[in-house]
Amino acid sequence: MVFITKKKGENKDTIFRKFTRSFIEEDIVTEVRNKLFYKKPSLVRKEKEKERAKLRYSKKNY
Repeated sequence: MVFITKKKGENKDTIFRKFTRSFIEEDIVTEVRNKLFYKKPSLVRKEKEKERAKLRYSKKNY
């Protein structure tokens, strides 16, 4: 859960910017998107394998 406290002298724009940044860092958006629809376990395994293969391939090039 994201909590932002307002400090003296901060305006709404900076508070909103802090909230957005922490919201993205917590990875809440992707988590909600993943939980929005049911995925069969086999599909989840295939997606994880694709991600692992992508990481493996990107490490070879460096």
